[in-house]
Amino acid sequence: MSVLKMRTLPDPVLRQKASKVSKIDGSIQKLIDDMIETMHADAGVGLAAPQIGVSLRVAVIEIPGEEVITLINPEIIKRQGERVLQEACLSVPGYQGEIKRAVTVKVKAQNRQGKEFRLKGEGLLAQALEHEIDHLDGVVYVDHIKDQSKLWELSE
Repeated sequence: MSVLKMRTLPDPVLRQKASKVSKIDGSIQKLIDDMIETMHADAGVGLAAPQIGVSLRVAVIEIPGEEVITLINPEIIKRQGERVLQEACLSVPGYQGEIKRAVTVKVKAQNRQGKEFRLKGEGLLAQALEHEIDHLDGVVYVDHIKDQSKLWELSE
């Protein structure tokens, strides 16, 4: 396993809609393992493949105290509610912003064995699901911020 280089804005890979994974083979398994290691090294809650320069629909999420969730070809099938929260991103280092996200999110995806599953997320999991799937669609959380006073630089 390897810790991979984090891509940051304005890297164009972060603005591309990622390609669907057609075959889950050894290269995808290695990608997932490297993504988990990279996420841990950067103390992230989630990581999408475009953030490490791979334009494929793969994401990993690990809520503190929970198992890692691997999402291949994920799609949001339902959102409920709306809440305002603070969000940051490994691909936008040194900044945090206030954005609106759903209260609950339902997603369908494949696991690393290729089996389709559905997942309902609330709280931090719902936020992470929306955030990582946004990355797969070429969207970064700062795109949701219309009022620049809602984005601020973090002090070291």
